[in-house]
Amino acid sequence: MREPTFLILTALAGGPRHGYGIIREVTTLSEGRVTLLPGTLYTALDRLTAQGHVAHDRDETVDGRLRRYYRLTPDGRRALEVETVRLRQLATAAETRLGALRPRTA
Repeated sequence: MREPTFLILTALAGGPRHGYGIIREVTTLSEGRVTLLPGTLYTALDRLTAQGHVAHDRDETVDGRLRRYYRLTPDGRRALEVETVRLRQLATAAETRLGALRPRTA
């Protein structure tokens, strides 16, 4: 799973969000390293919807503009959980190997 996808699913794990809310949350979660453009976000949301990981939650009109909200589905939650475990295992392996490189003090 690519990092932007992981971050979108993580953003939605906090509850339903509209597009701009997802963009802001991804930026926050990544501490500014990942900034999604609207076209990239909506392409990803279309793909995640087709995969069954994300679903349309509701629409709201705010200041005359339509906001479409998305939510994480049970399949999306499972996919996020599996990826979280995978990333944790990789991080643990890296930490173990880096620890082996540390000079030993007597």
